[in-house]
Amino acid sequence: MTELGFLNINKPLGMTSHDVVNWVRKHTNMKKVGHAGTLDPMATGVLVICWGKATRLSQYVMGHSKTYIAELTFGIETDTYDAEGKVVREDSHVISRADVEGVLPLFRGEVLQRPPMFSAIKKDGKKLYELARRGQEVEIEPRPVHIESLEIISWDFPRCLIKVTCSAGTYIRSLAYDIGKAVQVGAHLSALTRTTIGNFFTLENAVSLEELAKALEQGKWQSYLVSPRQALYDIPAIVVDDVQVQHLKQGRFLRLSDEYPSLLQVYDSQEHFIALIEKHPNYPHFWKPSKVFA
Repeated sequence: MTELGFLNINKPLGMTSHDVVNWVRKHTNMKKVGHAGTLDPMATGVLVICWGKATRLSQYVMGHSKTYIAELTFGIETDTYDAEGKVVREDSHVISRADVEGVLPLFRGEVLQRPPMFSAIKKDGKKLYELARRGQEVEIEPRPVHIESLEIISWDFPRCLIKVTCSAGTYIRSLAYDIGKAVQVGAHLSALTRTTIGNFFTLENAVSLEELAKALEQGKWQSYLVSPRQALYDIPAIVVDDVQVQHLKQGRFLRLSDEYPSLLQVYDSQEHFIALIEKHPNYPHFWKPSKVFA
């Protein structure tokens, strides 16, 4: 039986990311289950579940860029920057699609973004949303993010659909809020769907919990598991012999050509995932085991 893999789940509206993790944990009888990038309850779409030992690889999936389809509603600001928050400002001025198009260049490329107060980011050891619920306001440092692409795909004032491809760590709620500020009428995020994580996990190949439940009943659910080779497509893979496999299991270094990149996936001759190895900073030609799965 496979001991690790990833599930590309189409998260339904209303469930938290942790709800989905618990569902998978319960129905597959696997304790080690996590996710690679939170979606808020109001959001839908691609949620990558790390199953079994794949929980140790979540950081590599989380680091991939992400694409979203986001609905912005202009004229209303909320304290959470989304539709679930308390309304804190309303503005009845009418704006045009051209007004919004005119400010979008401000948000493309490398930008500094201030995360929302209602977020899980920690300040002095406490999560911001916990402080926000107590009515405490703290200074939140802006963070650098990269907006690879940003475009309007539909306009029906006061609502607007945008498509965003961005780096890990980007808050679409903050983007909605900032765009609203830029056009001076305010805005909030009223709907959100994540359509991709990296080049492999897409909405088109995501599975619903209903489909997964049916596959579980038929004993075929593991056909939905995505292998590390697929999920970590941007990390080159090599195949090693049995002696080298034993060396890695023992924590020993591998001697390789310097032509290889600094991080590698390692497989045995049967295509079993053995380890991630990284180039040793002090010893040329040697790669050390970073995470061993054999």
